[in-house]
Amino acid sequence: MNVYLLKDIEKVGLAGEIVKVSEGYAMNFVLPRKLGIEVTKANEAYYKNKMKMVENRKEVIESSTSILAERIKSIRIAIKKKSHDDGKLYGAVSSQDIVDALSEKGVSISKNQVDFGKSIKEKGEYKVTIKLSSKLQPQMTVVVSPA
Repeated sequence: MNVYLLKDIEKVGLAGEIVKVSEGYAMNFVLPRKLGIEVTKANEAYYKNKMKMVENRKEVIESSTSILAERIKSIRIAIKKKSHDDGKLYGAVSSQDIVDALSEKGVSISKNQVDFGKSIKEKGEYKVTIKLSSKLQPQMTVVVSPA
């Protein structure tokens, strides 16, 4: 079954694409959650035209996103947290801490775009991934020190 995606679905496709998925997946997941619309013979031309318009818009967004990705790669953030004498923090570094530190540097992202490989509970230097899109995921350096 061909489906026009209204939202990005990980490992399936991006919003604005026409993808082929199994009928069960479409009926049980994509359509009920309003993540996509079934493409039939009657509306196929309309969605193909809409797909071209979305591709043009994506090119513009990708260029600005790649600029932001390069900027994020070069950022180094220092976070001060209260810690024990042995270097362990009283509380873990949260994604909101990263978002706040980035906003001070002029970069605006949401909490769900921050991806820690493992929670940060000790002082030290860590790599944190920022998910800008499914393809662009720059890593930045976070230095945690005792307050």
